[in-house]
Amino acid sequence: MSSTVSPARARDEDAGLARNPRQLLLALLGEQLDLRIERPLRAGVYLDVLDGAGVAGPTARATLDRMVVRGFLTRGRVGREVEYGLTDHGRVVLREGSERVHAPDPFSPHGGGWTLVTFSVPEGQRTLRHRLRAALTWGGFAPVRDGLWVAPGEVDLAGALEPLRDELADSSVVAFRARDLPEFPLTASVREAWDLAALRDMHERFLAVWEDPAPSAASVPPLSSLTMLVSDWLTLLRADPRLPDEFLGEDWPAQRSFAAYRARRDELRDDAAAAFAALD
Repeated sequence: MSSTVSPARARDEDAGLARNPRQLLLALLGEQLDLRIERPLRAGVYLDVLDGAGVAGPTARATLDRMVVRGFLTRGRVGREVEYGLTDHGRVVLREGSERVHAPDPFSPHGGGWTLVTFSVPEGQRTLRHRLRAALTWGGFAPVRDGLWVAPGEVDLAGALEPLRDELADSSVVAFRARDLPEFPLTASVREAWDLAALRDMHERFLAVWEDPAPSAASVPPLSSLTMLVSDWLTLLRADPRLPDEFLGEDWPAQRSFAAYRARRDELRDDAAAAFAALD
């Protein structure tokens, strides 16, 4: 495995795309599941792909092992080889995430109005509180007041919080559907809750890498390139709350990002599938 930074990855770093090893692995596992490869795979398969995406071997191994501890992966041995496989929990989480990853219109709200959420988690359960906030953020929510989170449209809150259902006490989360009154619009609060300038910048950075890939991108193996693409897409989806058009400018770049993602994915898909088969 090479530790040299490829021209394509150097370009990505120049665009400000710092990729998290765990998210890259999640993107890779999601593609594995999407290709219906559910059997355990050799550690070397994951290490080779993640190396192509810029993750050094020791970091990739540590990331795989942490996913085992979290109950996302299993680890076993076949002779001298270490293998990793998805747990039932891992499959459920990946399938839930894939619904938005492959959504035909991922940046538009579902329905009108707003979904409001308040929650109460004891101070001693900080980890649960952090996970709850992360789940709400993935669902498009942002805090607009102390203890009040808002998301555009009709969010499937039960689905978003399903992984936490057994840990949340009864009535710890209260939610409402609402429409703002003309005399008291949410416009100002929305623009404070979501940093639209920063969100636009995230779309532009995604486009700088994926809308018109440089010729040097061909030096990255297709499965590694697909893994980076999906990882960057996940980052964008997690950040974009799917606000109504009225809060966004006419030149809002979300649809360009979507078109770029679909085009690159279509280009990489077949070669990545063949590479997956060849690696194992």
